[in-house]
Amino acid sequence: MNLGRAVRIGKRYQNPVPTSLGGPSMALRAALAYAKNRAERTPKRPLGPFRTDPEAYRLPPASGLRVTWFGHSSSLLEIDGKRLLIDPVWEQRAAPVQWAGPKRFFAPTFGLDELPRLDAVLLSHDHYDHFGAHTLRRLSELETTADARWIATLGNGRRLRKLGVPADRIAELDWTESATVGDLAITATPARHFSGRSLFDRFTTLWASFVVAGPQHRIFYGADSGEWDGFAEIGRGYGPFDLTMLEIGAFDPLWASIHMGPDGAARTFRALGGRGLLMPIHWGLFDLALHAWRQPIERIFALDGLKLWSPEPGTPTEVLAGAQLRSEWWR
Repeated sequence: MNLGRAVRIGKRYQNPVPTSLGGPSMALRAALAYAKNRAERTPKRPLGPFRTDPEAYRLPPASGLRVTWFGHSSSLLEIDGKRLLIDPVWEQRAAPVQWAGPKRFFAPTFGLDELPRLDAVLLSHDHYDHFGAHTLRRLSELETTADARWIATLGNGRRLRKLGVPADRIAELDWTESATVGDLAITATPARHFSGRSLFDRFTTLWASFVVAGPQHRIFYGADSGEWDGFAEIGRGYGPFDLTMLEIGAFDPLWASIHMGPDGAARTFRALGGRGLLMPIHWGLFDLALHAWRQPIERIFALDGLKLWSPEPGTPTEVLAGAQLRSEWWR
């Protein structure tokens, strides 16, 4: 297999391998499963509060690599002297409206206006739990993003311009295309998922995973994806990685083709080369599936042979080669 550019048929981008989202029968099966579900899908007791100290960013990380995980897939990545904000969602709900839909389990750990100066904002796809429109509009107004590059997938530049981001600061990437931020190379790589902010615009913008490669460190951000055999080639072509960020939540066998879950994350980590540390993402903030809210992290903690890096929400935490971190804040 050779990694290549995305294929579009008509207005719809295609997955790297045949992938079905299911039709009416899938929707009916999911509805019945939700009706029968008794799992603790949201925390019974309030979580946190978690707080990010803005003063922590006054000094760069001694190791050259530090991550602040804000819950779900939103993170601030400090790598080799640059700062990237990944898939930021500060909204109360991951939904088209803020009066209904999946609600945050805990409040944002600090305000957007407390963020340090950013070199880039990285956006993997347009789903509401990764692409917070109110968040992005506010970010576009801040002095901290005045010189930032906005790196997104094909088709999302139009949305960013509508949210106030200047066109000359936007880079729209196809799979295997790269953008540079100083001496960082940020490359979009294929993922097995889909896009759309309604039932009527699915597949009309692209989705991706990303490789962030600096002079000293390499990161793989898996974003949202089901398992597929191209991950091994990504590992061979762009690895090895110091930190591999892979989704573990919002998984169910009904939609295993587009979300990998904890067991799939373990297999994907090994396919990517199994080097460095595995950071579980896409969990702990929104109810997006049938499983109990703690099930993904409990499951991946129970798997053998994984070097995990899982920090507490909102805490800027250095990544040290080979040093595991298994915060149990969720207990």
